[in-house]
Amino acid sequence: MSLATLIKAIQDIMRKDVGVDGDAQRISQICWLLFLKIFDDKEQEWELTQSSYRSPLQSRFRWSNWAKDPEGMTGEELIDFVNNDLFPSLKQLATKAGVSAQGRVIGSVFEDAYNYMKSGTLLRQVINTIEDDVDFNSSSDRHLFNDIYEKILADLQSAGNAGEYYTPRAVTQFMVDILDPKLGESILDPACGTGGFLTCAIEHLKKQVKTPDDNRLLQENIHGVEKKPLPHMLAMTNMMLHGIDVPTRIRHDNTLSRPFKDYSPRDRVDIIITNPPFGGMEEDGIEKNFLAKHQTRETADLFMALIMHLLKHDTGRAAVVLPDGFLFGEGVKTTLKRELLEEFNLHTVVRLPKGVFAPYTSIATNILFFEKGGPTKDVWFFEHPYPAGYKSYSRSKPLTIEEFDLEKSWWGGPQRKGRKITEHAWKVPAKDLAARSYNLACKNPHEVAVELVDPDELMAEYQDITRQLHAAQQALKTELLAALKATSGEAE
Repeated sequence: MSLATLIKAIQDIMRKDVGVDGDAQRISQICWLLFLKIFDDKEQEWELTQSSYRSPLQSRFRWSNWAKDPEGMTGEELIDFVNNDLFPSLKQLATKAGVSAQGRVIGSVFEDAYNYMKSGTLLRQVINTIEDDVDFNSSSDRHLFNDIYEKILADLQSAGNAGEYYTPRAVTQFMVDILDPKLGESILDPACGTGGFLTCAIEHLKKQVKTPDDNRLLQENIHGVEKKPLPHMLAMTNMMLHGIDVPTRIRHDNTLSRPFKDYSPRDRVDIIITNPPFGGMEEDGIEKNFLAKHQTRETADLFMALIMHLLKHDTGRAAVVLPDGFLFGEGVKTTLKRELLEEFNLHTVVRLPKGVFAPYTSIATNILFFEKGGPTKDVWFFEHPYPAGYKSYSRSKPLTIEEFDLEKSWWGGPQRKGRKITEHAWKVPAKDLAARSYNLACKNPHEVAVELVDPDELMAEYQDITRQLHAAQQALKTELLAALKATSGEAE
C-alpha cells in the first residue's frame, strides 16, 4: 500500500468513530500513533547501535509490546489500556525526575495529547494498518513519508486560524538556500509550527556532515518553539523523521511569554528563519514582557522585536516572512522599521505576489533578509514575478523552487556583489525610506503604470465614440440606399 493510500485508509476508519470530529482531531490521532511507531522503530535502532541505551518506557508501554500483534488487545480492553494506563504513564514523563532525554521528548509530545477514538475495534484496525504498512527504518518509506506528511499538513491547514498558514516548501527552501547555514551555527525558528523551516535547514546541513562529531553539532544547534499542542507534536515527529533523534530543543511554549530582561547573550543565535503568525493578537499581558516602545498585542510585531533582540552581534542574520501590512504600517511597526534600518543591515526585501499561500490566504507577503550590524545604506527590493501565463498561484499551480532561480542568479553570492537594477529589482537609499516615515511598501519603478481616468471622462469618451459610430452607421446606410436606388434606376 502506498503511503498516500495508507493515510486515506486510516482517515476512512477514523470517520466511522463517533469520538473523532473533524480533520484536526484526525491528524492529532494519526500523529500520536505514528509518533509511537516511529519511536519504537528508533528504539530498535538505538538498542543495536548504543550498548548503554535503556528505554524510558516500561516494557508494556512500548509499541512493539502492545500494538504490534494484530491479534492483540482490541475493543474495550484496548480503549481502557490506552486511556487509563498508556496515556497517564507517557504524560508524567514530562515532569518526572531522573527521566532520560528520550523520555522528556515523549512527555512533551503527550503533555497535551488526547485519544479521541471511542471504539477499540476501530482503533485496532488503525494500529494494524500502520503496523502492516510502515517501516520507518526503511529509507524508502521514510523519504516517501516525508512528502506525504507535508501534504497532510498542507491539506489540513485552514485559513484565518490566528494568521497561521502552511509555508510552501519552495519558500522555505529559498530562504534556507540564501541564508546558507554552516555546521556549528545555531538556528532558531521562534514560531516553528510543524517544523518546515527547521527540517529544510537540517537537510541543507546534512550535506556538510562527515563525522559523528559533525552530526552531534547539527543535532545540538537546531532550536524551535511552538505554542500550540498539535503543531508541536507534528514538529517533534517531523524532527525524528529528519534524523534529529532526540529533539529536546523543540520546546512546547509561547516564545513571547518570556520577559525581554530574562534573555542573556547565551540565548542569542546565528540564524533566525521564520514565518510568524500575522494578523493574530496575543492575550492581554503578553506585551508587558517587551520594552515599552515595542508594546502591542499584534503577534507579528512582537515576534519581530524578539527576532531583532536574539540575533548574535557579529554573525546574526535572519529571513522573516511578513505581510504587506508590516511594510506600510505605523505605530510600533514604524519603531521596528526605524531600528531595522539604524541597527541592522536590511539588505533585501523579496516581494512575493498574491496567491503564494493559496488557498489559505490571498494576502501579499514579503521576505525580509537582514543581518546584525548597521546602519543600512540601501535596501534592495526584488519583485517576484508570476511565471509566464500565470495570473495567480493556486493549489494546482503552486509556487515552485525553480522560480527562485531568478533571484538566485541576481543575488550576487554571499557578499551580494554585482547586483544590477532590472525590471524586477531596484534599490532605495535608507535615507529616502526614513524620509517617508519608514514606509517600506515601495512600488516597482519599472512597472508599466496603468493610467487611472476619471469616470466622468470615461463616460464622455464612450458617448463620443457611440455618437461617431452612430454617425458612421447612418452614413453607410445613406450610401447603401443611394446605391440601391441607382441600381434600380439602371434596371428600369
